[in-house]
Amino acid sequence: MTDIEYLWSALGGDPSLVSRVSAVVRDGALEARLPVRELARGCVGACALAAAELGARRTGREVPAVPVDDGAVATAFVSERHLLVDGRAPVDFAPLSRFWRTADGWVRTHANYPHHRERLLAALELSADASVEAVGAGLAERPAVEVESTVYAAGGLAVALRTAEEWAAHEQGAAVAGHGLLERGRTGSSGVRRVLAPLHGDPLLPAAGLRVLDLTRVIAGPVATRTLALLGADVLRIDPPRLPELADQHADTGFGKRSATLDLTGGRRDFEELLASADVVVTGYRPGALDRFGLTPEALAERRPGIVVAQLSAWGAYGPWAGRRGFDSLVQVATGIAALEGSGGKPGALPAQALDHGTGYLLAAAVLRAVTEQLDRGGTRFVRLALAQTARRLMNGVARGKEPADALYDSPALWLGETDSGLGRLRYALPPVSFTGGPGDWSQPPGPWAADAARWN
Repeated sequence: MTDIEYLWSALGGDPSLVSRVSAVVRDGALEARLPVRELARGCVGACALAAAELGARRTGREVPAVPVDDGAVATAFVSERHLLVDGRAPVDFAPLSRFWRTADGWVRTHANYPHHRERLLAALELSADASVEAVGAGLAERPAVEVESTVYAAGGLAVALRTAEEWAAHEQGAAVAGHGLLERGRTGSSGVRRVLAPLHGDPLLPAAGLRVLDLTRVIAGPVATRTLALLGADVLRIDPPRLPELADQHADTGFGKRSATLDLTGGRRDFEELLASADVVVTGYRPGALDRFGLTPEALAERRPGIVVAQLSAWGAYGPWAGRRGFDSLVQVATGIAALEGSGGKPGALPAQALDHGTGYLLAAAVLRAVTEQLDRGGTRFVRLALAQTARRLMNGVARGKEPADALYDSPALWLGETDSGLGRLRYALPPVSFTGGPGDWSQPPGPWAADAARWN
């Protein structure tokens, strides 16, 4: 079974529609020991097919052709590296976000956000201005698993390097293995059927008319909501006012969306007004973090029957790590990917943050498929995905052989665009989601973080 067949089946799609998808295979795209290119192609293809399916339902026509070009996919999967703002390259990983040698192996830390850096240093009993050398010296004296537990207990992020076998024997690895790639279903007793107006015009925008409340951060969730915006949804991203996003990261994933801040405690009435007319709620915080605001699928089904609830996490909503924060780089380290991709006794990494991007496109696909199913059978729908599950799919994928290539991936410029924006002149990756008659570019460039009002258009 190919990746697109497997993923489309997991999404509950009609298997006969897979024939609408075709691939342009390019040598050199997302090269790795693991089949990253194939997984990435499958994730984008499944998302594009879900969009094409919904578009066909709303126009009354047949499902259009879905071409997937490895070049477009590979460029989009490293979109954060291609972004230029007035010619300036984006800020990459912070100095303390890296691999470190420990007394018995390796650990990877994540400290891109100031509060995570502070917690990491506090856990290691180092001063707030500690140097990279001081952190390295301190970590070299400690066992990797001890560092992991100590830093997480302090609210920071550090994960010990594990092999695939060690992850399989770990409680969280076993919990992940006990669940499928994604969870999807109905909740509540509502039989409300979604009604969407027929679509006309060019380009075809399958998600037009949908209001998406975006409660996500970093990459995976924002990639999903950026994709829904590409397809015509009105996407409003809401962030806590005291937790600003990294500017370049926000710009890269902010195309087509608006950005506002709202305190969900003090501004509860305003939030409930937004929720009252939302069609989709997408959350990307660790499981349980937003439950007190009534954002579980069950609570939302009571207050907003017929809504689609999409939830994303790093480790899954099960197992001993369910409540832990996590990022793509850390999931790679825990699940055996970094060990497998390493060389010379050192851990390595995938050629892209493929768990983030791949899961983002799958999340968008799951939302689109939920909306399509609502047209027939109604109901309040929920979908759940986790980076660790995407990692499991990648590790279980067929090792790359010699795949007949149509062309070489040697010119990412073919899939880059430029535009003026409120942030300056932008160079950016074009969307990889494509189908006949669909949009070829984002509807609008990103604006500054929190520049918009917390209300629907």
